[in-house]
Amino acid sequence: MAPVEKAKKVAKSAKKGKKHPVNSYLKGGILRYSKAQMYKRRALYRLKDKKHPVVQKEKVPIKKVKKIGGPKNGGERTVYLRKPKANYPTKTFVKKRPGKANFSEHKRNIRRNLKPGTVLILLAGRHQGKRVVLLKTLSSGLLLVTGPFALNSCPLRRVSQRFVIGTSSRVDLGDFKVPEHLNDAYFRRLKAKKEKKTGEADIFAAKKERFVPNEQRKKDQKEVDSALLKVIKAHPEGKFFKKYLQNMFALHSSQYPHRMRF
Repeated sequence: MAPVEKAKKVAKSAKKGKKHPVNSYLKGGILRYSKAQMYKRRALYRLKDKKHPVVQKEKVPIKKVKKIGGPKNGGERTVYLRKPKANYPTKTFVKKRPGKANFSEHKRNIRRNLKPGTVLILLAGRHQGKRVVLLKTLSSGLLLVTGPFALNSCPLRRVSQRFVIGTSSRVDLGDFKVPEHLNDAYFRRLKAKKEKKTGEADIFAAKKERFVPNEQRKKDQKEVDSALLKVIKAHPEGKFFKKYLQNMFALHSSQYPHRMRF
């Protein structure tokens, strides 16, 4: 019988552990127990005649008397030990704002279907309608694409993902790695400094400078194209894939892009 009694005691102690709220609200915001009932429940009548010792705190001086020189200044003046602030903030808690990050440091979110090797359709620019191969995404958020140049005359260039349709057709790039120097700085054009015009003859003499790719660009284009053409040749439908990249994309009558599956 002894173990049974112990078990009962454990159960009682577990019940004591739960604490119910002393007072609670009913519907309509009315308290369950009144002020007089709570006085009784809390047994505050025990503390009615109890006296607590009063602890007297030493008064800390706020002002002090300061001596002042000069015959007409009165000799002395009362001054605050802690001077009040000249300016008070309009808000109680003014949070410090974090420094704004530059646009170049912003996080770039790129669409899920835009992965290296995906065939894209260009929607704007001088190569509009051409099918190109995506090589990689740059730190600026732009896409590095190429035709290859040997197939559709589209060179290495940067394109925004807004002006691109990602298709389901892909090329397995495999071990091919895009050279590291092909970044945003590689495509930046340096503007020539304008000279001051001295006379009327200089107005007609000035000509617009036309962009001409340098030897480094031509070399890089050949290297990338040769690697891509090998990959396209190894594709199971290599012969048709070449023609697919060569042909331009265009919509005809009764064709709607929102109904198409690319």
